[in-house]
Amino acid sequence: MAATLAAPLVVAPPAAADAALRVHAAARGKFIGYAAATGPLANEAAYRTIAASEFNQVTAENAMKWDATEPSDGNYTFAGADQVVAFATANNQQVHGHTLVWHSQTPSWVQGLSASAMRTAMQDHIATVAGRYADNPALVSWDVVNEVFDDNGNMRTSFWYNTLGQSYIADAFRYARAADSNARLCINDYNVEGINAKSTAMYNLVRQLRADGVPVDCVGFQGHLAIQYGFPSQVQQNLERFAALGVQVRITELDIRMQMPRDSAKDTTQATYYRNVVQACLAVTACAGITIWGFTDKYSWVPDVFSGEGAALPWDANYSPKPAYTAIHDALDDGSGPGPDPDTTPPTTPGTPVASGVTSSGVSLSWTPSSDAVGVTGYDVLRATGASGGTFAVVGTPTSASFVDSGLTASTTYRYQVRARDAAGNVSPASSAVSVTTTTGGGGPGPSSSCRVAYTISPWGGSSGFTAGVVLTNTGTSALSNWTLAFSLPSGQRITPPGWSATWSQSGQAVTAAPLSWNSTLPAGGSTTIGFNGTHTGGTGEPTAFTVGGSSCTVV
Repeated sequence: MAATLAAPLVVAPPAAADAALRVHAAARGKFIGYAAATGPLANEAAYRTIAASEFNQVTAENAMKWDATEPSDGNYTFAGADQVVAFATANNQQVHGHTLVWHSQTPSWVQGLSASAMRTAMQDHIATVAGRYADNPALVSWDVVNEVFDDNGNMRTSFWYNTLGQSYIADAFRYARAADSNARLCINDYNVEGINAKSTAMYNLVRQLRADGVPVDCVGFQGHLAIQYGFPSQVQQNLERFAALGVQVRITELDIRMQMPRDSAKDTTQATYYRNVVQACLAVTACAGITIWGFTDKYSWVPDVFSGEGAALPWDANYSPKPAYTAIHDALDDGSGPGPDPDTTPPTTPGTPVASGVTSSGVSLSWTPSSDAVGVTGYDVLRATGASGGTFAVVGTPTSASFVDSGLTASTTYRYQVRARDAAGNVSPASSAVSVTTTTGGGGPGPSSSCRVAYTISPWGGSSGFTAGVVLTNTGTSALSNWTLAFSLPSGQRITPPGWSATWSQSGQAVTAAPLSWNSTLPAGGSTTIGFNGTHTGGTGEPTAFTVGGSSCTVV
């Protein structure tokens, strides 16, 4: 299987002052990475030497994107991706996969598909590409979804969003978790480094996705900066607020461009920006590290995209280090040794899960929580089929010590274990297993209909607004078609139209949500994430009962 989810880098002993970047980064419990261009990685000795000696992490710049791996439907090619993974393996480097779902560099054959065909294509692509490296210990993480917001913090009206709605984001993460149960799954965007409208939109999205049980493990802050626009405000504070959600954070695509020609003053400003980013990451325990988007100006993407700008990287086009390199090096080695000791202690082992509410298709699990020196941020629930043997795989990532598993097969035995995660990426040993056998079809306790609802509400601080999210799951054994969800809001709460991923209406306190064309049929075990913004005048209580087609749903 892939390297264990959230496995930290081994912390190295203190580095000599003239040591490579990777040595100093490892001494601080971080990675320092680069984006690999496959041409020079294969053919240029100087490029290969720097790539191997200075970095302990690598991201394929283009070789793992959709147009490179599946240029036509079902026809896959992995030559470039495999080359990057092989080089990383030979040089003891972690690999970060980039990227599974993005509006750019996706072939036209995908963009013109119908909703059902596009969703199938996305699932197949993720299963094939992420699944290819699930057994490779070098590949430890993926950018699952890339650049979902526009510059104002609104959902980007990409072909993904226009065809599938916002639910494509949650679906992509769930498909990725199914393809690789142990890789860390990330969402990635640009212009979110400091606190601004776009980063706040990202924060709210990640908070909602995790509340809905979507396996978002980390957030990537690209870091494509320019000295003429000033340094982003509150970078460290921004990383800290995301880390408080229980996710790992990382700088994923750092480069700092300037208006040409280059001069010493611009070099000095650029070096200061690089130092500021490194120091912000070092100050946040949950920041895993920094990836520079390339390392030599010879192969930078910047001049081709930003007219009259360039010189964005720490080495120039002749592979000579610039002041930016010295700034990165000295920030990692601040003259006081390896710096504060990183958190390398995993949480304690959770208690053995206790099963309750067993039905023909589901079970509720709870366990004694773990403890941690800093704080437990969540759990991985692992499941294997059968009374013995079989492989345990992650089926849920709750933030509290309970979980409801659904979509199970009647009269079947399953085994469950739980492990805990902390903000530094440490993972506890797995608990002892509990064995559960589902009841026969139609027997045993359970709801009067085959549906389950998870409802979450997120108040807007200092105002009377809130955001509500609903995950509707079909827990039956056959498809649920043309569903209508009904519930009553507490007194004083009103929906603010239009909501998303459903057609919402309200009469008095009674609310109904009807499906859109793309989510009107939920297969057995399938789910859809819908939601709305609202206002309240008397509190933010939650509905207590939900029905589909007049039959009650289980509420979790």
